[in-house]
Amino acid sequence: MSNDIVNINEDKLINEFKNRKATPTILADILRRAIFKGEFKGGQQIRQTEIAEQFGTSRIPVREALKQLEAEGLVTLHPNKKAVISTLSASEAREIYEIREILETGAVKFSIDKVTEADLERAEGILKEIDTATDAGRWLDLNWEFHSCLYSPAERPKLLSLINNLHINVNRYIRIYLELMNYEERSQKEHYEILDAYRRKDVEHAVEATVKHLQHASNQLVNYLSENIR
Repeated sequence: MSNDIVNINEDKLINEFKNRKATPTILADILRRAIFKGEFKGGQQIRQTEIAEQFGTSRIPVREALKQLEAEGLVTLHPNKKAVISTLSASEAREIYEIREILETGAVKFSIDKVTEADLERAEGILKEIDTATDAGRWLDLNWEFHSCLYSPAERPKLLSLINNLHINVNRYIRIYLELMNYEERSQKEHYEILDAYRRKDVEHAVEATVKHLQHASNQLVNYLSENIR
């Protein structure tokens, strides 16, 4: 494990929050965005006192922010109060996608008969935004908005929260292979296939398309981690 210390880039991440109170939610958002941007690497240590000093706050909101990130699988907190950026292994990534397959196909079954025309139009609008998105971070945000838009009518907030946390856990790596492997085109084709099945209220096809979508993403990520993360 690396002993490198995480040092937040003030110009990129702090200035936009300088006039806002550094709540745990804001601090967690700053750290999460930095992890997604690849500025922080797995195994790097986070010094809570230094982050507190940067934001002019106590260590309490910093600890709370790190607990949020730990719940998302992005940070590991040790008994000695040391916090490090988590590293995802290929086997862990595979398991995450296996769990997502169970949860998301369940969300499809709960939601498909409840989606409205307005939901479908919003989902299609999100896909059109994805078609023109050039930034990987924006692509990730829109990707979640699309799936959330279709799953939300299920009215299962705990299920949606679990799915979102699993999305967050792998997003830092998805950014990499989005940029390196030209994954967007295939993913978008699968998104439109899922949307079409929702329009036709075709549960079987929607589940099948969702499974295919997740398995393709899983295979890409597991292969990447197997070759690049030791």
